Amino acid sequence: MTDGGGTAVIDRSGMGALIAALAARGRTVVGPTVRDGAIVLAGISRDEELPYGWGVELEAGRYRLRAREDGAAFAHSAGPQSWKTFLHPPRERQWSADRGPDGELVVTEDRPLSPSYAFLGVRPCDLRAIAVQDRVLTGGMYTDPAYRGRRERAFLVAVECTEPGATCFCVSMGTGPAVGPGYDLALTEVIDADGHRFLVRAGSEEGESVLAELPRRDADLATRTVARERVAEAADRMGRSMPLVDLRQLMGETLTAERWDDVAARCLTCGNCTMVCPTCFCTTVEDVTDLTGDHAERWRRWESCFDRDFSHLHDGPVRDSSRSRYRQWATHKLGTWFDQFGSSGCVGCGRCIVWCPVGIDITEEAHALDRERQGNAPLHLERPR
Repeated sequence: MTDGGGTAVIDRSGMGALIAALAARGRTVVGPTVRDGAIVLAGISRDEELPYGWGVELEAGRYRLRAREDGAAFAHSAGPQSWKTFLHPPRERQWSADRGPDGELVVTEDRPLSPSYAFLGVRPCDLRAIAVQDRVLTGGMYTDPAYRGRRERAFLVAVECTEPGATCFCVSMGTGPAVGPGYDLALTEVIDADGHRFLVRAGSEEGESVLAELPRRDADLATRTVARERVAEAADRMGRSMPLVDLRQLMGETLTAERWDDVAARCLTCGNCTMVCPTCFCTTVEDVTDLTGDHAERWRRWESCFDRDFSHLHDGPVRDSSRSRYRQWATHKLGTWFDQFGSSGCVGCGRCIVWCPVGIDITEEAHALDRERQGNAPLHLERPR
């Protein structure tokens, strides 16, 4: 039995039971697993597929797996994927068209059945990112029905962070390391002299129902205390930080800053930062045909504001320089996103720092812009710790 507050403790066997219970409800369970030298998100069917005993070493432009001695499953930072990959896929067919024997063209809209996902291991920053995408893709006048279908059927198992990476800055963005609202179940992993276990809290009726099916025990005071302390310690060990200023105002007041030239000299405009970002949502469409011209398809795919043709008009691209494209991305993410959606578009996960080939650090750039605004910016700023 739980303690009446939808909170309990499970051990490793309980984690296996959780995966089995979610699968028994017809859900495709997706969680972190080790593959190709990284901790990636993929379908899992057994708890042994979780990255027990693996952590990561992160820095700007650098990602490495490392073995852990404690056997933790969730003591790692965000990998190259986010849950956006499943809720807002990189490529999705919109319709197909076929020419019949009589020459008539028949267009068929794609309306695939929305999969029923269970996401296991959603970090607090990614939980907030899902909420941000909810506002973007379902909260306005024009909603994305495919996204809405997948999102409404998704079951979220969040995991609080107890060991942040060197590129994490969720504290600055108010998105972690403790989980916020929006989860069905929330886990806090605890490993100490009393064993390896997970504090579990239910955040929805279905979460309560799933928790009731698991082998569990009441949440004891010691486990609650240790879990709370580990999360608090993680907040104090954050690897990066944003300047303690109004970021929206900072972006608006530094549009002509010289720092944009400095970052443009380093930026490859590859778009990696937008591809790994859990909140970037831009797409484009491409039409393809077969050689006969009797079959055509329209596909929607992710697009990046770093692509030169992203802002192409009849007379050429609006943002032709790398300076203008990086500035567009940063000022939108940290500034004008507020005007559109009422929040920042950055959740502090640090992926854009890790997966930038030249190690450009958005927190470093924000600090440099703030220093230049104050009139004492150096050409290069030591990365904040």
